[in-house]
Amino acid sequence: MIEAYITNLGRYNEGYLDGEYLKLPATMEDVQALFSRIKVDGIMYEEFFITDYTVDVSIFGLKEHLGETESIDELNHLASLLDEMDKWELEKFEAAMACGEYTGSIKDLINLAQNLECYDLIPDISDHDDLGRYVVEEIEGREIPEWMEDYFDYDSYGRDFDINIGGKLVDGNYAHFNHGAFFVFYNGRDIPEEHKIFAYPPQEKSIKQALANFQQMISEVPAALLPEKLTPAKTDR
Repeated sequence: MIEAYITNLGRYNEGYLDGEYLKLPATMEDVQALFSRIKVDGIMYEEFFITDYTVDVSIFGLKEHLGETESIDELNHLASLLDEMDKWELEKFEAAMACGEYTGSIKDLINLAQNLECYDLIPDISDHDDLGRYVVEEIEGREIPEWMEDYFDYDSYGRDFDINIGGKLVDGNYAHFNHGAFFVFYNGRDIPEEHKIFAYPPQEKSIKQALANFQQMISEVPAALLPEKLTPAKTDR
């Protein structure tokens, strides 16, 4: 559902671009393997940031709400919730995001994904004229006589309804908040254990990798610039 491009911050500051896309939902083993490949070992290099996202086309607009410093566990939690949704639920989530009430943080998005019943989605609505016809015929249950059709302004009727209810036209659907009870399922701390995936590579491998990285760094620095204790000792012949 979501791919996040994870970049080694320390190496980036040194002028190297060590990064790779992580496909979410993922496992802890996936994260550890990726960290190993981009040299985030938890010793010499602990910090990383996210330089890009790609998101499933069925969730248009999600990418704009995700930032560089998001938690991998929170991203995985959100991706896991979205991965469990049917097509119509993803459409509703996309439309609910467009309404804008709960999109200020990834915490908001996680809670939004679990409160879709607070939003109504009216399908096949492309403009205010369509919306006005739906309101008159389906919500109010009125039937406009055929001889009045040319005189009834469905567009204005739909526009007034839209202003009063504060919804959004999104990809051929109309979504609006129905003022149902919005519950905070995620408080910013309690991610389900099965969705927690952040972990540095195993310690033994990390130490070996850190030493290898250090040796590589030393080999790239001119000997004249190295401290005396790091330069090879001279022997008299």
